[in-house]
This record gives sequence, C-alpha cells and structure tokens, in this order.
Amino acid sequence: MLKKIKIKIKKNLEIIALSFLILVTIIFTSYYNYNKKKILDNYSNLLHNVYFKKSINYLLNNLEPRFKKIEHKINIGETFDEILEKYLVDKSEILQIKEELSKKVNINKLNINQKFQFTIDQTNSSVKEFIFQISNTEKIYLSRNETKDKFSQKIIFTKLKKNIVYNESIILESLYKSALNENIPPNIIIDFARIYGFEVDFQRDIRKRDSFQIMYEIFLNDKKKIIETGNILYANLKLSGEDNSLYYFDSKNSEGHYDKNGKSVQKALMKTPINGARLSSSFGMRKHPIDGFNKMHQGTDFAAPMGTPIMASGNGKIKKAGWCGGGGNCIVIKHNSTYQTVYAHLSKFAKGIRSGVRVKQGQTIGYVGSTGKSTGPHLHYEVIVNGKRINSQTLKLPSGKILKGDERKLFETKKIKLDVLKSEKIIGLN
Repeated sequence: MLKKIKIKIKKNLEIIALSFLILVTIIFTSYYNYNKKKILDNYSNLLHNVYFKKSINYLLNNLEPRFKKIEHKINIGETFDEILEKYLVDKSEILQIKEELSKKVNINKLNINQKFQFTIDQTNSSVKEFIFQISNTEKIYLSRNETKDKFSQKIIFTKLKKNIVYNESIILESLYKSALNENIPPNIIIDFARIYGFEVDFQRDIRKRDSFQIMYEIFLNDKKKIIETGNILYANLKLSGEDNSLYYFDSKNSEGHYDKNGKSVQKALMKTPINGARLSSSFGMRKHPIDGFNKMHQGTDFAAPMGTPIMASGNGKIKKAGWCGGGGNCIVIKHNSTYQTVYAHLSKFAKGIRSGVRVKQGQTIGYVGSTGKSTGPHLHYEVIVNGKRINSQTLKLPSGKILKGDERKLFETKKIKLDVLKSEKIIGLN
C-alpha cells in the first residue's frame, strides 16, 4: 500500500510541487494585500486627522516667500516716509528712493488714492524694486543694483490704443441717467453737458422722449480697459424734434465745437453750470424758506442730489473759495472786468480749488451740498455784471466765433468726414 502511494507521488511530483507553489503564492499575496490595505488605511486616517490638518495648515500659512510684493493706495494725511516706515524699510533706503523719485516728481505732494508698489526682501527688509505711478500712461521704475548698492531708474510708458465710440439714446428721465445707461464715461457726459450748457437749460429745455447722439474718443490699454477719454467728435441733442448738431474742430487757433454753419458754441458764460438739476427757485422776490420774510433772491437755485459736480461757467480766476456765512461753502470767480459768478451751499470744493487759482470753462470746481442757510441740497448760482446781480437765465451773451475763409473750408471738410464716420458707426462698418 505504502509502495503504491510512493509510486503515485513520484508520478505526480510535478503537479504536487506546482500546487504547493500556487498555494504559497496565494498565501503571500493575501498577506501582502492585507498589509498594504492596512498601511493605506493608516495613511488615510492620518491625512484626515483633524490635528494633522490643522498642523499642516498652520505651517503653510506661516510660510512666506523671501520676496513680498506690496501695493499701497495713499490715504489722507499720509506721508511718503510714514508709509515705507510702516513696512519696516530702513530710513537710509527711504532717502535713496526719494532722491531718485524727486528727479521726476514732487514726492512731498502726494495725491490721495495715488498708488505705488514695491517688492521687499523679507530677510533684511530691503527694497528690491519700486514702481511709482505718475499718470495713467507713465510710471517710474526703480530697481536695486546689488553690486553698487543703489537704484537705477527708468520710465515706463503704457501704449494706449485709440477707439472711437458712437452712442445714441432717448432721454426718459435725465440726460445724465440716460447716458450712464449707455455706459458712456461720466467725464464724457459732463463734457457733453458743458458744450450744450451755453444754450440749453437741462431742466427746462429737455422733454421726455428727446434724444441725443454722441461720438467720442476712448483710449484702451492692452487689457482693453478704458484708461483715458478724449474729445467729443460729434454731438447732437434733439430737442422737441429739432437737431442741434455740433462738430469738433481741432484747428490750433480755433479749437472747439461748432454748429453746422461753423459758429462756435462757446460763449463767455454757460447758461447752467450743473447737469441734471431742477430749477427750484428763480431770480426775484420770494419768501425766504428759513428767514420767513419776503426778500430779493439775487440768484438762481438748482436742486440736485448731494455731490453732483458743479462746473465753472466760464474761464477766470477764483476770487474766493471758503465760507460765506448764509451761503455756506462758496466760490466766487472773476471772469473778466465785466463778469463774476458765485456758487453757494457747496458740500466741498474740488481738488486744487482755492483763492487765486485759474479755472477753465466747464472745469469741475465743487459739489452740490446744503451748507449755510439751506433746507436741502442745491446750488445757489449768481451772475454779477459790472457789480450788479443779473438773472442768469435771461442774460444775453455775445455770440460765439464764426469760422471764415480757409478755416471755414477746413471745417467743412472735417464735418463731412465726421458725418461719414458717424454713418459707418451706425451701420457697423467701422
């Protein structure tokens, strides 16, 4: 019996050996997979462990790069030295930066909201590079020369692409709101109001369903963002079905906006120095809303929202910019030996407006407020002619310049080109 078993084993030895090898392989594979799963489970538990996560987050949050970029917007009352000292920049280095910047700008006269950016080496708080924005298109770039331990300077110019935009709309509420709804830049709207302000009272002359057309220049950076706006090339304010087209003429001695007959729209004073306002009190006798008795109202009141921009109605020199008692914050402009204008109850003055400063017609000089003897936000506006206060709404001003000779021929050519460009814009050819 035993002999038979030995013979069978001998005959089937290869099969038995193979079976044993398969069994051993299965056992080892199962053991390996079991251990692998156990290891993976341990890793997974570790990664999802709350304390481990907190530790990793803490380490990552506290790891800072060697070089740190900082952008700072200047606030009221800040000085250049104070700003850099706040970021732990050494005083000797601040002096170096100021010396370089002073070659191009007055560093002691910083503008509010002006931006500059710089890169700090956090190992020693030294400045590696410094970028100072002079304007929308110009920057000063300082970079540290490690070998000479000083800054090198270069001026960076941003190239802008000029586009011409055409818009038109029906006026349903106010010119300003209708133009904003068409995404027309606010300063273009103000300029539009300025060029029509010599003839049009924006409260009384504009009716619902009147319309406007406007074609103007914009300047874009490489990201297609509007950086600056240019001239209004063509404008039309259609009032009660009547067109009032104006064309921009860029002649050196006669630059400005002219009607289709070559007559300048510009006069000595604008009819209204504010856009989107309502005439709330006219020139003449009235019961004073605060004093309670009848007295002569020697100006014109325009009710408008708080902060609405107020324009200089003509070129001139500021005689006063300060407190005027019952008039609150006020501005007095002397335009020439004949004309003066007064703007009262302002909430604040525009930047740079002070006594002795020269201003241009249409320039923003202040903002609507309710200072002094006032029951609500409005502009009190006076026109003084040869020392006597006159009703600004009935004042007759000399007509604007009329183009003649060669200038008239150039204007006619320019007008045709603008009309063609406008037509192309309307039908989408340009």
